Amino acid sequence: MAVPLLNLALQNNSLKHEIDIAIERVCSSQQFILGPDVKEFESEASQYLGTKYALGVSSGTDALLMALMAVGVGHGDEVITTPYSFFATAGSIARLGAIPKFVDIDPVTFNIDVEKIPAVISTKTKAILPVHLFGQAADMAKLLDLSANYNIPVIEDAAQAIGSKFNNKMVGNIGKMGCFSFFPSKNLGCFGDAGLVSTNDEEVYNSLVSIRNHGMTLNERYKHQTVGGNFRIDTLQAAILRVKLPHLDSWIEKRRDNADYYRKLLHEVVPGSAFKENLILPEEIAPSFHTYNQFVIRIPFRDKFLEAAKSKEIGVMVYYPFPLHLQPCFKELGLKEGDFPQSENAALQTVALPIYPEAPKKDIEQVVELIAAEGAKNGAW
Repeated sequence: MAVPLLNLALQNNSLKHEIDIAIERVCSSQQFILGPDVKEFESEASQYLGTKYALGVSSGTDALLMALMAVGVGHGDEVITTPYSFFATAGSIARLGAIPKFVDIDPVTFNIDVEKIPAVISTKTKAILPVHLFGQAADMAKLLDLSANYNIPVIEDAAQAIGSKFNNKMVGNIGKMGCFSFFPSKNLGCFGDAGLVSTNDEEVYNSLVSIRNHGMTLNERYKHQTVGGNFRIDTLQAAILRVKLPHLDSWIEKRRDNADYYRKLLHEVVPGSAFKENLILPEEIAPSFHTYNQFVIRIPFRDKFLEAAKSKEIGVMVYYPFPLHLQPCFKELGLKEGDFPQSENAALQTVALPIYPEAPKKDIEQVVELIAAEGAKNGAW
């Protein structure tokens, strides 16, 4: 029986009545651009995150772009980030004419290795952009120390990490800004593209409000001191997110339960000697609170496993098969294979398993059976 990587219908159908009411409310009001639902969603999101401000925007990618613009990143500047992430992380830097300065990842968390950051800081460094990858927070304590010591702002790429915490503080409420995505597959997903930028800095917030609307001067219509963009969130998406946000914590707990179930089953069927060598499971590294936007394992027989999963219609996915420093569009940076070995190894060996809140236990059991069988078949245990 087929096992999907994600089944959005189960979640969305359970909220259909509430979502239909929200959509009808927007349609009846005819306020489709920055209407009341946007203001209410921003208020509810800032309350959830614990930030002073939250700004709904058009996508997670645009959230990153706006945050970089708000701290003045431009042509020739450098932004430190990870080569193991979704393309938007580095793409947003490059779109501003700035240069992504990559730092390799920690092999356990897959997040940027903070200890390696000082070696690449220069007079051109305008920001540090860590990614809370797969739902686990980067080491924000050390990142904030670097920020203070070098006077460089930290912008959190929390696209996969709404609800994640570091030292019991929500990501997006730690650095200068937090950037979130509400792409449908995210832990909090809408019915299209949408995102959010959070901050506690009033000056930064006012800049973001202007940037979101073509750089229009606040309270002075059609006057533009800067060039921004059309980065407005659709009111319909904001209304849908208002329905979903109250359920987010319960969905996260179900993801965490599913992660625990994977661990339990895998420890029952895989020899203990294989762990840490031929089967590495995601770990929740204190003081982080993991929200498992993805449940990513590392296995040396990854490609054989992908073939077996495809043949049995089991939905798995590789995040990410090509490290950013090896993307053709960044060849002018002069980077090569071997420059960031931990990121390259992760790209070769990792695979994400179904972890969505409504995933049936029998589906998880089927995935685990395949892992155990393929590991034995390929001599991993």
